Amino acid sequence: MRVALLDGFRLTGRAGTVPVSGGAERLLAFMALRPRAVGRLLVAGSLWADATEGHAYAALRSTLIRMNRACRDALLVTPSSLELAPGVPVDLRDAQALAHRLLGAGPHAAEDLSVEAVSTLSSELLPLWYDDWLAFEVEDWRQLRLHALEAVVDGLVEARRFGDATAAAGVVVRADPLRETAQTALIRVHLAEGNRSEAVHAFDRFSRLLHGDLGLAPTPELRDLVGRRTRPLSG
Repeated sequence: MRVALLDGFRLTGRAGTVPVSGGAERLLAFMALRPRAVGRLLVAGSLWADATEGHAYAALRSTLIRMNRACRDALLVTPSSLELAPGVPVDLRDAQALAHRLLGAGPHAAEDLSVEAVSTLSSELLPLWYDDWLAFEVEDWRQLRLHALEAVVDGLVEARRFGDATAAAGVVVRADPLRETAQTALIRVHLAEGNRSEAVHAFDRFSRLLHGDLGLAPTPELRDLVGRRTRPLSG
């Protein structure tokens, strides 16, 4: 069994994708985000927050009863708690480990700078899910993956893989166009590649966007980077 949370929920087994009902889907996703066992009352209160304690507990019990065998195999159920069954991998955990490796000290392994790694870090956590219990995890993963992607850009520039670096920087810029570190990463790629005009265009676009949306100007550090590296030669 394997639980996927990135770019949507999926439960897969040896025979392929396992069909999961809506209530079971949210229960499995909730447990996949928890590193240890959680009390039944807390699970019920989180997933059915608008219900009374009694109705929430009954809804949890009903969901467990109606689960198919494959879904039940992905959970370790006790009279007082629930947790994901041991040995059931979760794609988010692998992606988090990748991000932390990229943010650590030392040289990056080649596989951590691959197109596949960029694709993993480009994936959102359960998009189009708006449950209150998920909000913190969504934002936590967003921040982690964007920082990791910026580290990927630096590593790809160092390896002189400018096309891949531009693509990785573009992912961060599209995810948060007002994020100055993302725009700086993209501009650094253009400058490292020798495309000074592209750097100036990217800076100008960001300046207009930042002023139009927030009434702000780029930081002096970014202005200095573009000005210092694009100043025409004298003589």
